[in-house]
Amino acid sequence: MAHDAPAALAESRYADCIDACNACAAACDFCSAACLREPDPAHMARCIQLDMDCAAACRLAAAAMARESSHVGYICELCARICEACAQECKSHPMQHCQDCAQACERCARLCREMAAA
Repeated sequence: MAHDAPAALAESRYADCIDACNACAAACDFCSAACLREPDPAHMARCIQLDMDCAAACRLAAAAMARESSHVGYICELCARICEACAQECKSHPMQHCQDCAQACERCARLCREMAAA
């Protein structure tokens, strides 16, 4: 039944990773928008690009886990790599939105790597 889907998802072996992916996507969306409001957004181009790539990868991974795709391992590995690149870039900027994004990316990368290895 459709109304049981959220309960089933919460009990899923993927639940923590899906939550991390969704939180990371939101952090990346916030970071990219905040970077665009910085005094010199051109200086933030790489950060914005990685934020956008990371948010897309996180949404793909969350969706793949939610439907228990047979490609979860590959998708989570890709997501982890993109999250790690985004975290590295965001860490290089002093703004709080970048630091918060880096933390979300690191958590997501760790959980996606664990999922990919499972």
